[in-house]
Amino acid sequence: MALHQTIQRLLLIGAHIESLPPAPEPEAPDRLKPLIEATADSHRRFDERAIYYGHRYRSGFWGIYLLSAIAVLCAVLPLALGWDSASHLLHPYAGLWAIAEVAVIGTVSTIYWRGHRRDWQGQWLRARTTAELSWYLPMVAPLLDLAAPATEANWYLRVFDPGQHLRGADDIAALCARTEPVARRQLAGAWEDPAFIASYSRWTIDILEQQRRYHHRVAMRQHALLHRVHRINIVLFTLTALGALLHLAIHTLWLSLITTFFPALGASLHGALAQSEAYRLGATSERLVAELEGAIKRIHTAIDANGPTGDGAALKAAIEAALALILEEHQDWHLLVRPHHLPLA
Repeated sequence: MALHQTIQRLLLIGAHIESLPPAPEPEAPDRLKPLIEATADSHRRFDERAIYYGHRYRSGFWGIYLLSAIAVLCAVLPLALGWDSASHLLHPYAGLWAIAEVAVIGTVSTIYWRGHRRDWQGQWLRARTTAELSWYLPMVAPLLDLAAPATEANWYLRVFDPGQHLRGADDIAALCARTEPVARRQLAGAWEDPAFIASYSRWTIDILEQQRRYHHRVAMRQHALLHRVHRINIVLFTLTALGALLHLAIHTLWLSLITTFFPALGASLHGALAQSEAYRLGATSERLVAELEGAIKRIHTAIDANGPTGDGAALKAAIEAALALILEEHQDWHLLVRPHHLPLA
């Protein structure tokens, strides 16, 4: 488990997070299975790369923020313990706290340097974009006009306008070019095949339902994390205010520790949460739950319009609108995360 996942799990101990039951496993149409196999290796490679760099970037900023608070603790703790006094038994070891503080600051600097030098954030965003686009390629393929000659290698640019930062997905264009012969062979006459239309519709709905439940889980988790960190910060602020008031009557370095470290810890938690955009991610996922539910209903409406085979044009339009919704969400996520480089807290 990555560091950021461990920290969030600790923060959410005892929190009740509502979750929906797992969605049924989608069963792809027979015509699309060779296409899915042709794109599987590329998707797996980029997905693993995205997970690798995503863990490092997110663990990096959580580590930087929390280690900054620990550096403050290392600076104040020897005073609270009395080790700075020449008469204290452990005074000769007081310098160890300074060494620990320098080590913590050095660790923060190393994380920051490595994260920027190896571009953890940029590698994560690029790999996640390519992994997402390669995952949905088999769903996009039936929406192409395969009877016409290809004027653009990238299938997304032939069906959608997915945004400027997705236009530069050279890996996706190359993958489309390699798999287009398979798509043309497998999908010839597909929209005249009632069995394909029915299975393609059902498969698409099941994938969209998986996404709907995934975003429901993300929204609930982000809201729970926000609520928990907010409560922790209220407790830290209350203890800091109480320590400051007591300091007027009681002069002890332990109160100085409370009024110094607790605000630093609260600021670190708030900074890490702001860096992760927990509020906006939660709000976006909550909105997507409703929008994906509406997209699924529109596909059902297109299927029911003209019996079990549905209306090909209406069904294509409904699925295209659902995929456009997912692409728009990914573009919004990309633009949301891109400005948040690793901080040097």
